[in-house]
Amino acid sequence: MRVILKQEVPHLGDPGDIVKVAPGYGRNYLIPRGLAIAANEGSVAQLEHDTRVADAIRRKQLAGANALAKKLEETAVSIRRETGDDDRLFGSVTNRDIVEALNAEGLDVDRRQVKLEEPIKQIGLFNVSVRLHREVKANVRVYVIRA
Repeated sequence: MRVILKQEVPHLGDPGDIVKVAPGYGRNYLIPRGLAIAANEGSVAQLEHDTRVADAIRRKQLAGANALAKKLEETAVSIRRETGDDDRLFGSVTNRDIVEALNAEGLDVDRRQVKLEEPIKQIGLFNVSVRLHREVKANVRVYVIRA
C-alpha cells in the first residue's frame, strides 16, 4: 500500500513523502491517526500541486529577502544615547531600538530577525546581523553616538 505522509513518522519519512507500507500498518495505524493519507491519483496530483505552489511562494520570499538584504547592507543607522564619563551608556541599545531606527529609514524588519548576542552598552560602530530568511542574512552598521 502506498501512502502520503502528512507528518514526520520516525524511520519512515517526512511530510509529503510517498512511501510503501504494509496494508494493515497504513489502514489501521497511519491513516486513522492522521499521519498519512492513501496515495491515489487524486491525492498524488494534489500533493504535486501543493509542492509547486509552496516552491513558488518560497522563491518569491527568497527574492524579497535578497532585495531587502541588499538594502540593509548599504544602510547605516545612528542611535543617540546618554553616556557617562567613560563612554558607557546609561541603559543599552537593544534589538527593538535597532528595529525602530531601521523602520524610520523605511526598512521593514521584525525585532526577532535582529540577532544581538547581548545588548550594546557603549559608544561605537557595531555590525549587527539580521536574519531575513533561512538562507539570507545581512549585516547592518549601527553607530551608537553620544546624545
